[in-house]
Amino acid sequence: MSNNPKWTSDELKRRAVQRRAVEAVIWGMPAVNSDLMYQALVQLKGGFNQIAYWSGLPSWKNQTLTPNPDSIYLMPFHNTKDVGPVVLEIPEANGGSITGTIMDCWQTPLEDVGPAGVDKGKGGKYLILPPDYKGKIPDGYIPLPSLNYEGYTLARSILKSGSKADVEAAVAYGKRIKIYPLSQAANPPATVYVDALNSLYDATIPYDLRFYKSLDRIVQQEPWLPRDRAMIDQLKSLGIEKGKTFAPDAATQALLNEGAAEAHALLESRYSTAFASPFYPDARWALPTVSGFLDGMQSMFADPDHYPVDGRGLTYSFAFFCAKHLGAGQYYLMTIEDKAGNLETAGHREGELRPTRATHSALLEGAQTLRRCSSLFVSTFELSERLRSFRAERAR
Repeated sequence: MSNNPKWTSDELKRRAVQRRAVEAVIWGMPAVNSDLMYQALVQLKGGFNQIAYWSGLPSWKNQTLTPNPDSIYLMPFHNTKDVGPVVLEIPEANGGSITGTIMDCWQTPLEDVGPAGVDKGKGGKYLILPPDYKGKIPDGYIPLPSLNYEGYTLARSILKSGSKADVEAAVAYGKRIKIYPLSQAANPPATVYVDALNSLYDATIPYDLRFYKSLDRIVQQEPWLPRDRAMIDQLKSLGIEKGKTFAPDAATQALLNEGAAEAHALLESRYSTAFASPFYPDARWALPTVSGFLDGMQSMFADPDHYPVDGRGLTYSFAFFCAKHLGAGQYYLMTIEDKAGNLETAGHREGELRPTRATHSALLEGAQTLRRCSSLFVSTFELSERLRSFRAERAR
């Protein structure tokens, strides 16, 4: 029995497990978010060191968190654990343009690519290195040391317009991206592209036992980072332990489900805080993040006195991806309110973009994809093209 008559020992243990389950969701959100996108590729018979891509503009079947409805997406997933350094080739910006970022499995950015990246539009061979890699870096490669084995690249092949011909051209240009092990660089194998356009690509966050199963996959595959070692015993009490099978009993499963549900409610209650600092005075559009999050992600959490786990967990509960140099070639504004401060209602009129708080599962197909959207992320490249097309249309 506990010395405190209010709680028995069993009750204290139960409360500790559920509390730790909540914190595990918030801490592990970006890695689970990343793993779920990879698992969606696996469902399409794809795998690591291959590329998931959309051969047309995405419909509601693209169930990643907050996708753009007018981008051609390509997502190379890398894993250096068994094959060593992996090469990601980005084509020269000649006849097309790639905007994107290479990230580890925690979605911490390693580097941006394309005209706003290190290659400056000249194209380049980015070399993703395994943890503690000591080998020689061949000439002509852009080395990217990583603390993790797994990760992915979010790449967008930028459209000139929404015409069928321009969409097809952007897809063809995007498929010039290549991924292969450095060990095969002398004779690279053909890159495998897995088309997700007509399939359900479900990477929505499951706030139940499935979340912890995904988190366990990351723990088993990846090294513990020094900044996260405090989580080792926390996760062990939930049944997640490196080298052991995750097999919680029925009572623990119930507590994990309760913890995930509570974490969901907590994150939802904090959702509006991501828009607390408007980009312009007296406006509703804001960079959808909380203070300290971007500095931490972009610097690999270099500041030893700050680790914005709460802000990171919130951000990756409704979005994915983080640029290394936000504003160099991509910038994101988002709103969930109209000019009066009310939650926006669904609707779209010519020349007017009106995002809503509805979930992205409500995305409509074809020309109506802008009608219902959980949010609207707009990169500077994409925004300029959209405005150019809109002005040309209005001038006719």
